[in-house]
Amino acid sequence: MWSTRLTDFAEPELVMGANVPDKQLDELTRADCLDRLGKHHLGRLAFIDKVGVMPLIIPVNYLLDNDTVVFRTDAGSKLDAAIRGAPVAFEVDEVDEQRRTGWSVVVSGFAEGVTDPSELARLRESPLLPWAPGPKAHYVRVRPGRITGRLIGPADLPSSWWG
Repeated sequence: MWSTRLTDFAEPELVMGANVPDKQLDELTRADCLDRLGKHHLGRLAFIDKVGVMPLIIPVNYLLDNDTVVFRTDAGSKLDAAIRGAPVAFEVDEVDEQRRTGWSVVVSGFAEGVTDPSELARLRESPLLPWAPGPKAHYVRVRPGRITGRLIGPADLPSSWWG
């Protein structure tokens, strides 16, 4: 068993054990990750609550804008995270249960509120519309420190594994 330690979004440092390559798991290139992010519009935002105690994961619809993830929100926990420049992770994935394949892309970075008037005007003209009820007047950007992705091939598992 091995684990990693991250420091300021640096490459993982091997702490103990060995990383055994898995022929069913392929790393995606940054270009592949951005391509997949650009083709989808629903992901999950992970962050720590403003008290700094509980992790939260919230689905958000988003737009890939100049290699950054942008979403709309109202006042609340996501906006609070952006205002304080919190570290966040954003994840998008796709699974084919019939073929037992899938992929996942994770953007690790920092949330920030979009406040520049010209940038706000440009984003208001974008196709990013609120998914959840409410006006969602605030725009939040995830500035990536790291973008990673994995493509998972079919596993040799019993048919009952997926349920």
